Amino acid sequence: MLYNAYEMQRTLLAGASTFANLGAEWMQSPANPLSYTALGPVMASGLDVFAHAAAPRGKPEFGLRTTVVDGQAVPVSEEIVLRKPFGQLKHFVRKGVTGGSKLLIVAPMSGHYATLLRGTVERMLPEHDVYITDWRDAKMVPMSEGGFDLDDYVDYVIELLEHIGPNTHVLAVCQPSVPCYAAACLMSEDGNPARPLTLTMMGGPIDTREAPTEVNTVATQRPHSWFEHNVIHTVPFYYPGAGRRVYPGFLQLTGFMAMNFGNHLISHWTMFKHLVEGDGDSADATKAFYDEYRSVCDMDADFYLQTIDVVFQDHALPKGRMMHRGRKVDPAAIKDVAILAVEGERDDISGIGQTRAALKIATDLPDAYKKYYMAEGVGHYGIFNGRRWREIIAPVVTNWIAEHGKRD
Repeated sequence: MLYNAYEMQRTLLAGASTFANLGAEWMQSPANPLSYTALGPVMASGLDVFAHAAAPRGKPEFGLRTTVVDGQAVPVSEEIVLRKPFGQLKHFVRKGVTGGSKLLIVAPMSGHYATLLRGTVERMLPEHDVYITDWRDAKMVPMSEGGFDLDDYVDYVIELLEHIGPNTHVLAVCQPSVPCYAAACLMSEDGNPARPLTLTMMGGPIDTREAPTEVNTVATQRPHSWFEHNVIHTVPFYYPGAGRRVYPGFLQLTGFMAMNFGNHLISHWTMFKHLVEGDGDSADATKAFYDEYRSVCDMDADFYLQTIDVVFQDHALPKGRMMHRGRKVDPAAIKDVAILAVEGERDDISGIGQTRAALKIATDLPDAYKKYYMAEGVGHYGIFNGRRWREIIAPVVTNWIAEHGKRD
């Protein structure tokens, strides 16, 4: 019922958004006498903000057409090099550019599309041959394709690395830190030649017992049955994935918005003032952020519930009891994968120490293969997007990759 109610509300708001857009245009039209009064711009701005907030959103595009390599502008195209039921491997091809460290960016499967990492990709393109995991919206995956859980996620990471080939570096942003770490353990134990040269984890929940945040608290104060009965819903009949049990993206978005409700109100009030003042550029920057932030997708229920159990409630990886299809995931198996743990001082999703724990549990990894970096004054989103990411954090990552460009 909740899913159907949400869809009905979304449809109604889509119509309201259209009318609000028309109203905003009319209030700014030279043919409207009110547009010449002090009230006109205020009404137009209010309608514009509402229209933007209520508009329906689909999957965004990366839209990265060019990059700069050695001072020269280079065209960029996107190629899908491997398709899987729940995701695909996307390659950003730099025309005429050969070489460069191969970098697999593993995007979070946490209710947003991979385009949330547009700024991450854009910053890494000039120096690296970039691939990214482009996860599908679970409600669009037919039931005939089967399910998807945390074990499948680990399998996908291993398969993608094998497809790209040896000497690949991995950058895991937030949630995929655990499955990427598990994949590195399994591949190292097997002596898999496609195991990554480096594994950079940014704001990842390796050990959520360290400096627990509100997100961690919510995940631990309720039993597994509560999540299964209260946040898992069935995809309606009018989607390709009809009948699939999912954690809806709109619930995840609601939770994140509620965590920082005051900040979001201030952002929209500021956008309103920019529009009234005629500062369209500043208003557009806020709109672009929320266009991405509000574009959400569903997660398969098996993946969501297993993540709650393994990562947040049992803390299986740092306790040394994480299993993958009946096989123990052993951090001590990592002996030559250089690990960089990046955390943000103001991260309210993954607290300080949660990602750094990855270095501690890799007991057989030499110190020369371990590095920790704490970004001062940076929140969760700022770890991988924005000015501080581009100017301060990204150079740390690229230097780490350069230091470990080949396996000894």
